[in-house]
Amino acid sequence: MSELDAEAPVAVEAPPQVRRRTTEREKVVPKTQPPYAVIVENDDLHTFDYVIEVLQKVFGYDLQKAFLLTLQVHQAGQALVWSGALEVAELKRDQIRGFGPDVYAMKPVTFPLGVRIEKLPG
Repeated sequence: MSELDAEAPVAVEAPPQVRRRTTEREKVVPKTQPPYAVIVENDDLHTFDYVIEVLQKVFGYDLQKAFLLTLQVHQAGQALVWSGALEVAELKRDQIRGFGPDVYAMKPVTFPLGVRIEKLPG
């Protein structure tokens, strides 16, 4: 036997992988975020046409849905117009606030439409 044969590499087997079972405590269940509501508030100065236009442009609602929500705002003093993730609700609220003046009003209405966000139960 030569000196080169004695130093030849020897294959070493890796130990088998040990799989352990996960316990109930280790299972990760993603926590869902609670939904948030965008609520439009009634006032005596913004016109129906303005509120309808805001709802159509901000939420993409058709004329009928925007009209029915506007009617609910007028009759009940407020209406839930959208619900979903907090980040989107904040964006929609800010879009409504930044929509601009009510150009349909007889006297200029330059303040934003009343809108707020509320956490929904569940």
